[in-house]
Amino acid sequence: MAFVNLTGVSLAFGDRDVLKDVNLNICTTTRAAITGANGSGKTTFLKIMAGKLSPDKGSTIIQKGTRISYLPQTGLTHAGSTLMEEVEKSFSFFHTLIARKEEVGRRLENYMQETKEETQRLLEEDHDIQETLLNSGFYDRKIVKEKVLLGLGFSRNDFEKKTEAFSGGWQMRIALAKILLENPDIMLLDEPTNYLDLEARLWLEDFISSFHGGVVLVSHDRSFLDSTVNEIYELFGGTMNRYKGNYSEYEKRRSQELESLVNRYKQQQDEIAKVELFIRRFRYQATKAKQVQSRIKYLEGLERIEIPESLKKMHFSFPEPPHSGNDVLILEDLSKAYGDNHVINHLDFFAAKGEKIVFAGKNGAGKSTLMRIIAGKDKNYTGLVKYGKDVKIEYFSQDFEATLDDSKTVVEEVEDSAPTELIPSVRNLLGAFLFRGDDIYKKISVLSGGEKNRIALLKMLLHPANLLILDEPTNHLDLISKDILLEALQAYTGTVFFVSHDKYFIENLADRVLELGDGKAVSYPGNYAYYLEKKAEALAGPKTVEKPAERPVVRLDREEEKRRKRELKKLERELEQVMEELDALDAEGRQIDADMALPGNYSDGAKIRKLKDAMDRNEKLKEEKTARWEEIEQALDELRG
Repeated sequence: MAFVNLTGVSLAFGDRDVLKDVNLNICTTTRAAITGANGSGKTTFLKIMAGKLSPDKGSTIIQKGTRISYLPQTGLTHAGSTLMEEVEKSFSFFHTLIARKEEVGRRLENYMQETKEETQRLLEEDHDIQETLLNSGFYDRKIVKEKVLLGLGFSRNDFEKKTEAFSGGWQMRIALAKILLENPDIMLLDEPTNYLDLEARLWLEDFISSFHGGVVLVSHDRSFLDSTVNEIYELFGGTMNRYKGNYSEYEKRRSQELESLVNRYKQQQDEIAKVELFIRRFRYQATKAKQVQSRIKYLEGLERIEIPESLKKMHFSFPEPPHSGNDVLILEDLSKAYGDNHVINHLDFFAAKGEKIVFAGKNGAGKSTLMRIIAGKDKNYTGLVKYGKDVKIEYFSQDFEATLDDSKTVVEEVEDSAPTELIPSVRNLLGAFLFRGDDIYKKISVLSGGEKNRIALLKMLLHPANLLILDEPTNHLDLISKDILLEALQAYTGTVFFVSHDKYFIENLADRVLELGDGKAVSYPGNYAYYLEKKAEALAGPKTVEKPAERPVVRLDREEEKRRKRELKKLERELEQVMEELDALDAEGRQIDADMALPGNYSDGAKIRKLKDAMDRNEKLKEEKTARWEEIEQALDELRG
């Protein structure tokens, strides 16, 4: 069984211990998530497992032959090939195996130049390579490539596009597709859902559920983790603890443990405060000098109880929004096109005060475009956008980082955006948003994506509004920060339009869904569960069958239907026959392998050549039958409509 074993792994950045004597064993049956506060070392730990980073101490043992694939959070780009050509590179390992198989075959043909032992070893190697190729799906890779690319949201029209034509988020989807197609023994995925829409996330959940290797994830998507992992490894203060179960089960158990920790922390803080008060009060009294020194030494030697950053929650609420009329927004005959692509087509829409509406739909459906129009950032449209009385808008966009000045410190960035009356409260607000101590003097340029996101949200908080337009506000936020933002928005009494790819966030905030797609928009007056229910009903079709008399009867239609059914049956029979032939070829291939491995055969050159020719014919026939199987499947899909 393939495995990676880490023993006594330690790593420090400066004077901060990121990892302290961490042990972990990962194998092909692992389904695990690494969790912890931002900056706790999750990404660092994945890089060590992937061999991208060396620890200061400890050992990493990888079982010989184990293939590990690693997906970083960001930074991967592709150019110089089409999408299909790029993902074909995922099979380089198997192309190398084929080249080796051909070399082994040539050496077996000249078996007289080899020793008996070497010939036996070559036969065994040839057999092992063939088994690996057969079990890898290599010969079916055309189908697999299409399945993965379509599942991740690419269209068939994208297959022959040059990779440099894809944007940053789609570049990371290409990288994810390549990792999945590599079919490694162990996948290490750092925030794989960051650039996926909801449909692609659900597809990835299913893919991981059926994946035969090990998986280690870092993710801030609770629903995704609940569906894909069965153990959690928490990094805190450089140490790692294991919790069995999915993320929700981990949260329950961890909360029970942390309750006693918090109580002990509070008791210790009270004790420290009393000692520090004594020291301040009597520091300069000679009669108390001995007691003061004793208490100073006590504090210096005290082992401080630490509280995980996840417990230092952002406690905030949006300001009470200014009063507005009950009619917040009216859109009439709104249309927006990019050339021939009509992303919004004659949209009529109404929003009332206090509604929390999620804009749903696939990537490219027009969700962000509609938000920019409503926020007044895009004036290039036709139709009417009418705001209600006294409506005041705050807009959070996906490119929020462009609104931050990298040259400023955290405190400068926020103070420069704050109204004069709120400047004295800025440092307290920064503390509530987890910027404490020297953190407020960090340059914006060195902040993580999650930290920059919190700064942008805080700047919005400083300006009371009664209509919040939020385009992916949870991107780059950890789970705790998402929960706090969710609580604040649930309590917010104004109107919210938002886009999110986080299923849990949508389920717990939206009270109405506006689905966009193909230029159309459909409003579902209920929560996300209601929306999914209605979508499922639509896919299932009507529950009652119309009476025959009410259906138009056209002879040509009946004849066409008969022809279609005859063709379906014919293709289904042929498909069954092809699959039986493929099964027989597989069995024949296994028998040839077994014959080649017989001790008496490797000394018979003529027999070895005959078996080798039989194997080549077998593989060629399998390729032909597989190609025909694909053609039949495509024809059946078209006939079934």
